[in-house]
Amino acid sequence: MNPEEVLKALSHPARLKFLEWLKNPEGHFCQEHPLSMGVCANQFQISGLSQSTVSSHLAVLQAAGLIRSKKVGQWVFFERNEETIDAFRNYLQSNL
Repeated sequence: MNPEEVLKALSHPARLKFLEWLKNPEGHFCQEHPLSMGVCANQFQISGLSQSTVSSHLAVLQAAGLIRSKKVGQWVFFERNEETIDAFRNYLQSNL
């Protein structure tokens, strides 16, 4: 976990909102596939952002290790990476 990368990823309100939504996907997303698979990338368009902007934000979160993706056929599903989130919380608690 790179704390600087995580901080950069958390610096945009849309990315924070995505992480919030992924914490409780049942409360925010409705999709044909079970949410246990993760949230399909196209579901994030509920944000009102374009598909390319959504993809960019998801890529930043993934590069920071805050989310993971799984490709199933033509679909890409995302879920929170709780291990990295916990490591970042511990880092903040220890260093700030």
